Amino acid sequence: MVQTMLGLIVRRVLLMLLTGVAVSALLFFTVTQLLGSPAAMMLGQDASPQAVAALNAQYGFDRPAVLQYLHWLGNAFNGDFGRSYTTKQSVAEAIAARVPVTIELSLWSIALAVIAAVVCNTAPVARRLLQPVVTTVNLVGITVPNFMLGVSLIFMLSVQLNLLPSTGWAPWSDGVGVHLWHMIMPVLTLSAYYFGSFSIVYRAEYRSVLDREFIRVAHAKGLSEWRVAFRHAAPNAILPVITFVGISMGQLTGGAVVTETIFSMPGMGRLFVSSIEARDFPVMLAVSMLIVVGVVFMNLLADIGYEVANPLIRHRS
Repeated sequence: MVQTMLGLIVRRVLLMLLTGVAVSALLFFTVTQLLGSPAAMMLGQDASPQAVAALNAQYGFDRPAVLQYLHWLGNAFNGDFGRSYTTKQSVAEAIAARVPVTIELSLWSIALAVIAAVVCNTAPVARRLLQPVVTTVNLVGITVPNFMLGVSLIFMLSVQLNLLPSTGWAPWSDGVGVHLWHMIMPVLTLSAYYFGSFSIVYRAEYRSVLDREFIRVAHAKGLSEWRVAFRHAAPNAILPVITFVGISMGQLTGGAVVTETIFSMPGMGRLFVSSIEARDFPVMLAVSMLIVVGVVFMNLLADIGYEVANPLIRHRS
């Protein structure tokens, strides 16, 4: 199993690097070649040719695109993504300050969605009494867009009931309780879709697992319904959910962009949106490449988690 895992990690790391390079190259050449002069886009349509030429010379836009990209890529591998055109701040520093916000939002959302989906569809009492509620929440989570759900939660829980703050971020230095209190609505907004998706996938697999021979043997031994459900059925039914978590990473990134914008969270998504609005190309390129690398990395973790959790693979090892 160790050799299999190491081979998987090496392949995925290589894939992560190649995918990051491919996406950054595609975005770089799209910006510099297909969309026109970056300098003209930054200065606006009314800029004089002299001003455009000066900005091209300042940032090296007048060099061949291949040389520009290779220069940027070489610096990127050394952790130097350049400086923001608008704030003059180091791009690496700007990203480092925002990555923890996006990671925390994503991890809380995925954890809540997985735990809620498993418990609501596994616990015998929940399956009998709460199934209509779970089905309704599944439907709402899958069909209602993130931005609409987020705005609705703000209107109901913040404006009307004044229960939760309308903005979704408070630093840990303000206190653990204050920080977590501000995270409730963003996490609910982002996790709603994934709860619905994970719940549907898990429930279908769970019902299939309940018909297998080892479950009937567990019941014949006199094991309690709760022990059979959580000790024997759930570990086997959760495997497709682990795979689906990896597949959902790309969608999670898009959802995080919307959620961070709605709740004014200083994360990667909001940074990416502001860089597009300001035509801040170094920030756009760096964030895009890191998002792709992050998605591939989370897929790697999902694959490792699947192999660790799969009883058949553990038994063969």
